[in-house]
Amino acid sequence: MPSCAIHQPNLLPRLSTLAKLYAADVWVVLDDVQFSRRDYQHRARLATLDDPQQQRWLSVETHLPHGRATLIRDAQLADPQRAARRLGQLPAQHYRASPHWQLLQAALKPVVHTVAEAAGTAAVAEATTRALLNLLGWQGAIASSSAFVTSSDRSVRLADLATAVGADTYLCGTGGLRYLDRRPFAERQLKVRAFCPPSASEDLWTRAAEITALWALAAYGPSSVEAAFDNLRAAT
Repeated sequence: MPSCAIHQPNLLPRLSTLAKLYAADVWVVLDDVQFSRRDYQHRARLATLDDPQQQRWLSVETHLPHGRATLIRDAQLADPQRAARRLGQLPAQHYRASPHWQLLQAALKPVVHTVAEAAGTAAVAEATTRALLNLLGWQGAIASSSAFVTSSDRSVRLADLATAVGADTYLCGTGGLRYLDRRPFAERQLKVRAFCPPSASEDLWTRAAEITALWALAAYGPSSVEAAFDNLRAAT
């Protein structure tokens, strides 16, 4: 039966986030909550290929037309041309030495070309995530939370969204589980399944909750990452 993951759009998402989306049949893009400059909606940590502890931020400058109350879907690129240059240049600087760079570049090139014409930060972040999921052969569907009428209560809204996309299982990260009220899910006969990516210090899961998935894709290759995701999905 179909499962769904509900997650904000992240720019070049971290491996742990990408793995959760890959494990789901439907990704509901949570775009109708408040934008946060401290989150990953407009930025990603790039790690150097040979030392993932060496990192720098790749960010796209974002304008919030309604100040701190601006929703993710309403956040705007302050300079689309500059954002396109950064998305094209910084990943290349970090990962062009990888034998897998041509595959990564081919996946990201269409995104970079459209950024210069884009207005919304969320659309750019979602496009980078789509590109990586497509590279890994993900066959799932994507929907936006703003397309549905839901409750304002956090847990009820998540249950509403899972129901709206026809899922019978909600994939929830371990952090979210601490705050989740399971009653709305039980009332709708929905299962809640914990998603727990491996913790590792030396393989492709190195700093998986911290740095962009581009590092693992460049260091180990899309085939290895896809195989790891398939194993994790089977075990979830």
